[in-house]
Amino acid sequence: MAYSSHDTERWAAEPPKRPGRTHFQRDRARVLHSSALRRLAAKTQVVQVGASDFPRTRLTHSLECAQIGRELGAALGCDPDLVDAACLAHDLGHPPFGHNGEAALASLAAAAGPLACGGFEGNAQSLRLLTRLEPKVPGAGLNLTRATLDAALKYPTIGSGTGKYGAYAADAAAFEWIRSGAPPGRPCLEAQVMDWADDVAYSVHDVEDGLHAGLVTLKNLRDPAERKVVALVALASYCASSWDASPAELETVFTEFMELPCWRFSFDGGPAALAAAKNLTSELVGRFCQAAEQATLAAAGDSALTRYAASLIVPRRQLLECALLKAVAAHYVMTREGAAAQQARERELIAELALAIERGAPSTLDPVLRPAWDGADDDEGRRRVVVDQVASLTDTSAMVWHQRLVLFSRRRQ
Repeated sequence: MAYSSHDTERWAAEPPKRPGRTHFQRDRARVLHSSALRRLAAKTQVVQVGASDFPRTRLTHSLECAQIGRELGAALGCDPDLVDAACLAHDLGHPPFGHNGEAALASLAAAAGPLACGGFEGNAQSLRLLTRLEPKVPGAGLNLTRATLDAALKYPTIGSGTGKYGAYAADAAAFEWIRSGAPPGRPCLEAQVMDWADDVAYSVHDVEDGLHAGLVTLKNLRDPAERKVVALVALASYCASSWDASPAELETVFTEFMELPCWRFSFDGGPAALAAAKNLTSELVGRFCQAAEQATLAAAGDSALTRYAASLIVPRRQLLECALLKAVAAHYVMTREGAAAQQARERELIAELALAIERGAPSTLDPVLRPAWDGADDDEGRRRVVVDQVASLTDTSAMVWHQRLVLFSRRRQ
């Protein structure tokens, strides 16, 4: 594998390890055994945790993303354990209640918010966990190799406020160490593989979850009027401006996409339907990954591709098909009846809980975070610790903490 000692360097020096495992196998093991990964089992993917036993959680999504990324990365020449580790780590920073919880924390942590501390972003929070918060090596988080941390950086920029970015200003030192020698603003090939594996996993599997929940129906997907609505959602939310797609083109792509043999079944929840749905997900994952593999190798050659030797190429057709699948979930699942009211309650819970934790800190913090509160230089630093605490909670524990710190306190007044 074309990885150098620069790529396998760790932030903090460690004593010699037992032989027989590579640097990247150790990285994967550290992420796999982390408490942050376990917590994803009780964090919302799309359908609320506990609604039923079938839909994905953040953990099952991460495991599926890792399997897809591992195979695609290996086909290109990337170290499979490195890509696997990055895929497992990519959602560690997501707070309770999925992207809705992320929006609530971002509002609280924004410059004008009550917990102003430089903003909140799930990807930047993931890096913070890997390099600072997750206890493995004091002061260095999991102390992963430079190449693995770089592969986990979907957005290799420092930011604050709104938008997507990979690191907070408070974590600039770690970010600069990771990106030493890297082209500014360009994610490495392994990060691009992780990003596409993420898109493939959630776009395909969210539709499967929607079918099983009865929120997505094949009858609607075959209806031209319904496809027109979905195409407009895709254009508004999931198509990059550089693709220069039109509603008419998306409708045509959607129609042709639905003519693939894997879509030719009816879904009634029985054994045959479940098997057909599994075949659908398998065929679509294979379609998206093979297209990227073939296009990338055709452009870069058959040599082992790693780090900055190449960029992942995803054909435009598959980009549009993936965007349409995302729009299916957005239209039928995320905006289902009652979803807006539920999301409003979740945002209110996050806000009330965060402020209650701040008022009672440090006693309201988990013991692992109290030293960071005590050692913070200013109010902004202490507010960041509060945000770290809220982001670490699962959907379930957030509701329990809210009942204890907010609702119980109200009853006593």
